[in-house]
Amino acid sequence: MNAFTIRYRNTQGTLMRILNAASRRGLDLPYVKAEQGERDHQVTVILDVNAKQVGQLYREWYSIIDVVHVGTGMGQSAWVGPHPPAGVSVETQRAAARA
Repeated sequence: MNAFTIRYRNTQGTLMRILNAASRRGLDLPYVKAEQGERDHQVTVILDVNAKQVGQLYREWYSIIDVVHVGTGMGQSAWVGPHPPAGVSVETQRAAARA
């Protein structure tokens, strides 16, 4: 069992996209705890996954634009390769659209 902590900006549907990444793989969600933060929100999920699934989940969670950080409950990242590129912030997109 691995505990994952995901920090995200609370926009419409973000939590459901995070949880959907696990349920789409047929993984049981025995424990889910969502917490409100000052700026970012946080969800803790416990999943029984292998190393390949950990990599897939990290990649999918980081592809969600509103996800800020993904970590394991042990305080270390289970991601073994380089992190995917950070998404472009919404403010940058808005500024480019206004120009």
